[in-house]
Amino acid sequence: MTEQRRGGRARSEESRNAILDATALLFAQRGYDHLTIEGIAAAAGVGKQTIYRWWRSRGELVADCLLDGRLLPGRFLPPDTGDLRADLAAWLADVLTLLDRTDGEQLMRSLIQAAAENEEVGRRLRERLSADASVTERIQAGIDAGQLRSGAPVAEIADALVGAIILRALSRSGAEASPARLVDAVLG
Repeated sequence: MTEQRRGGRARSEESRNAILDATALLFAQRGYDHLTIEGIAAAAGVGKQTIYRWWRSRGELVADCLLDGRLLPGRFLPPDTGDLRADLAAWLADVLTLLDRTDGEQLMRSLIQAAAENEEVGRRLRERLSADASVTERIQAGIDAGQLRSGAPVAEIADALVGAIILRALSRSGAEASPARLVDAVLG
């Protein structure tokens, strides 16, 4: 299967997958700072020109990996046990546990750096973490189940929770506040 991209040659899915897999692997191992097109090309077994033909930057590659679920797969999916507060607290605990690990902190900080460098990466990161994704869906399900008042600001609640994660990653702060207390503070 092939697809067209930016008016160039048809892209083979095999090459695309190899490039995205290599990007995700190297990103997880080295972080955004040490991610290079040369390294990705070598790991994927393609030429640099193949990568540049389809992506303008490493930021675009990171964004595609994120959207494809190749970076942090399943990490940002809150459970749905029927208890909104417990589900959001469990989700936050999982993400914060990831941040407590050296590789997790590096990965999150690298994502933040990639988003700061590239507007498209930032937009896609926001979509993946909250705006159009599972966190807002879970909050809306809580509203629909009567666990949160009707008309509660879903996007703003998701932004506040994700913002707490990002602040934690940037400040390298310990687990001062429990996830349940944070959820209670945001949900009221």
